[in-house]
Amino acid sequence: MVTPEYLHFSNSPDQTIRKIIDSLSPDKVAMLVDENTKEYCLPLLSTSEALVVEIKSGEQNKNLTTCETIWEQMTQFGMSRKSLLINLGGGVIGDMGGFAASIFKRGIRFVNMPTTLLSMVDASIGGKLGIDFNGLKNHIGLFANPEAVIVSPDFLKTLPKRQLHSGFAEVLKHALISDADYWNDLRHLTFENVGWNELIKTSITIKSRVVSEDPHENGSRKILNFGHSFGHAIETHFLAGSEPLLHGEAIAIGMLLEAHISVQKEWLDERQLDEIQTVLKQNFLFPELPALEYLLPWMKQDKKNQRDALNFSLIKEIGECAYDVEVSSLNLTEALEYYTKIR
Repeated sequence: MVTPEYLHFSNSPDQTIRKIIDSLSPDKVAMLVDENTKEYCLPLLSTSEALVVEIKSGEQNKNLTTCETIWEQMTQFGMSRKSLLINLGGGVIGDMGGFAASIFKRGIRFVNMPTTLLSMVDASIGGKLGIDFNGLKNHIGLFANPEAVIVSPDFLKTLPKRQLHSGFAEVLKHALISDADYWNDLRHLTFENVGWNELIKTSITIKSRVVSEDPHENGSRKILNFGHSFGHAIETHFLAGSEPLLHGEAIAIGMLLEAHISVQKEWLDERQLDEIQTVLKQNFLFPELPALEYLLPWMKQDKKNQRDALNFSLIKEIGECAYDVEVSSLNLTEALEYYTKIR
């Protein structure tokens, strides 16, 4: 199994984090949590000596203002460059906590303890860290790896079903971009009897393999962005409303739209598109989307773009993905028309 050396699968997260703290010998330890992980996940750990830094949950709080709160508390606690920050939470905590640690005093060590399915299979692997800026997803950030990532499926027991579904979107993405056999296994699963341990390990192996070939996303790592060009714009649009979508929910919509563009490019066939649509509709709701004119400004800020071209990652067939594919406004319009018909 291809996994990064810093990854630890653990059925006893408390023992594992204690061993890691002992091996690193930090002078001080801080634990970054939100109100949910403080209530449901922190009691599973016995790091009583750590400063608990609590922030508000949600993508809307993944910004510089929240980072300032984190840095202020770390400073008041007297943390030094020999200190350690433990990020206990989902993708927002991992992305922002890692970013905050990597900037504080020009960089201190950090450990990620992902507590959501999405962060276990995706966000905590690969060293991407960052925050949102002026509504733009992950607009400010850097690459830096943690000292350790502790993946413990026990934390999944603390999650509502909606959060599990959100993470499942990234699992489906991994299959669609690189492993047709995995996709066939997943599409026949009923969500209630999923074996999370093996599923998590398989998805981490896929992502780790892709990342190891292109650590800083100069080329082939871009295939991990399938579904994200549309998905990030959709997520950003709904964040401004009264009923925001979770990341995976937006990515599921993005994958369907971008799969349709793959059909337009005469790569994916209609049968495979119908297969993808069926699986996604079994697991996700498809809300009404705004017109292209409202999504396009966000899409133009995507980091994969070059000059004035919109560059997407698109599947050529199930299990194979291409990157840096230029997409036209007509492609986007036809994808949205298709979505409106089938939702």
